[in-house]
Amino acid sequence: MPGRHITDHQMRLYMTYRKTYPIAVAAAKASISPATAYRIEKDPRPPSQKTEARGRRRPDPLAGIFDAEVVPMLQAAPGLRPVAVFEELIRRHPDLGESVRRTLERRIRAWRAIHGEEQDVIFRQVQEPGRLGLSDFTDMAALGITITHQVLDHRLYHFRLAYSGFEHAHVVLGGESFVALAEGLQNALWSLGGVPREHRTDSLSAAFRNLGKEAREDLTRRYDEMITHYGMVASRNNAGIARENGAIEGPHGHLKRAIEDALLLRGARDFDTLTAYRGFVDEIVSRRNARNARRIDAERSELRQLPEQRSADFEELGVRVTSSGGFTLRKVFYTVPSRLIGHRLRVRLYDDRLDVFIGSTHLMTLPRGRASPSGKHDQVVNYRHVIHALKRKPMALMRLVYRDQLFPREAYRQTFDLLVDRLTERQACQIMVELLGLAHERGCERELAEELSICLGTGDLPDMGRLRTRFAPDAASLPNVVVRLEPLQAYEALIGSTPALATGEGA
Repeated sequence: MPGRHITDHQMRLYMTYRKTYPIAVAAAKASISPATAYRIEKDPRPPSQKTEARGRRRPDPLAGIFDAEVVPMLQAAPGLRPVAVFEELIRRHPDLGESVRRTLERRIRAWRAIHGEEQDVIFRQVQEPGRLGLSDFTDMAALGITITHQVLDHRLYHFRLAYSGFEHAHVVLGGESFVALAEGLQNALWSLGGVPREHRTDSLSAAFRNLGKEAREDLTRRYDEMITHYGMVASRNNAGIARENGAIEGPHGHLKRAIEDALLLRGARDFDTLTAYRGFVDEIVSRRNARNARRIDAERSELRQLPEQRSADFEELGVRVTSSGGFTLRKVFYTVPSRLIGHRLRVRLYDDRLDVFIGSTHLMTLPRGRASPSGKHDQVVNYRHVIHALKRKPMALMRLVYRDQLFPREAYRQTFDLLVDRLTERQACQIMVELLGLAHERGCERELAEELSICLGTGDLPDMGRLRTRFAPDAASLPNVVVRLEPLQAYEALIGSTPALATGEGA
């Protein structure tokens, strides 16, 4: 066609047809013009051999510089980035300008392809069904998840089968730890319904960070016991070599992108409760597993059976309740009912909660707190545990160490600030303690917070008389209990005794 260069393929077609047909017919069959055919008759070389290399259109800006200065830098520091080389050249030769950067980067890339160091090679593996399951943690801070408008600092424990792609994700509130690994792994295995032959993790250095030698040895022993309990073989990739765990490192990114897409479709990143957020993540993981349902079902037949029961996925520690009405564990103070003061308790420490026992009797479950990364202690306080004592000592609220954590909702804290600003300290503490007592006794914490929010909006102090009436028991809803006393003779007739026997006569 006019205006288009012919190809080697067209020329080969022409030469084939030329053996049988005249020039015009062969040219037509090869889709070239007769003029082009006559030029081919004069010069039978293929077009690719006729093309001459294009010469440089402008002077080489790196002439005399690349070999003399850049190459020695690359040889002395093989890991040097091209941008660092460019900045050094600009410092040495200010007249070069910004336009040489891409030229320099291409020249360095070409030089390294010929003279650079050998690189590590990724050897792709053939995965066998039922052989390998992998565990790892991934940080979720970039997604900006909040619970009731409070930033949720968390990670995801991520389990994956290398063959079928079965996944399980568990929201982890603290850092990497044995407790988080044990709980997440066992949840994954019981959800899967089977056990792979091998379990691989990274070096677990984050889980053992800041632990003493004895603590590290204890966690190593407990991990080995858990793996043995499930009949798996434990393996680890080398420290700092994430690609050795590539069957799960790559899916980390895919899962986080799927969560990001779901958040964009949802239109909000705030959740009412942690349970709601966990359900949100579980739904996304379930949809991903549904796409691999056939491979997962095929691999399940190759998995080993689960043991009869789970292994321990908690740490058990002993604490003593002090006169402050609580105990301190891992730099966090927890309140408990004051009747436990002086008792020694057993605490099972999970990733997100504490189960508290006295002897073998389960007392309560507390949300787990964590100390600040700076080392500052934290408090987990339930006002119901101490409100009875505060009623006897209301002024203790004014300078209470854990006062801010005592208020169950933000409206209570803001109300106390308003009371302190308008009234004396004694009056403010008395009213605030009475409000907390009302919330506890009437079971109206949320409703009372809504009433206090209305008062805060108008700038008025809470009217205690109105609030007592508002949350007093409804007399109409109370049952009318009528007690009818039966005569004693009815009981005597029931047991078949005579009056004489009942009174002891004739004894």
